[in-house]
Amino acid sequence: MSEGGFPFGGDPEDLLRGLREFAEQQAESVQEAQREQFATLTLNTAVELTAAALSQIQVQGSGDEQSVALRDAMRVLFPEAVALVSAARQGFMRES
Repeated sequence: MSEGGFPFGGDPEDLLRGLREFAEQQAESVQEAQREQFATLTLNTAVELTAAALSQIQVQGSGDEQSVALRDAMRVLFPEAVALVSAARQGFMRES
């Protein structure tokens, strides 16, 4: 194609191809940022839910008895928090 009819100079097809590649790269960057933000929010939610559940536990007895009670609670709570994060991660892998 002649450069005379195209105000930017060069081949219009090359310009369009470059713009398309730039747009695709920008879209990938936005998607990656969204995945990272969602992962951070999911992790924060798991931590907050675990902390909230632990704060509801009323332990009594000696320091050793209280430690045992909190460890028992964590045996239940921790796998739930891990499951939440794992489920979110699997969702990311399907979208990628």
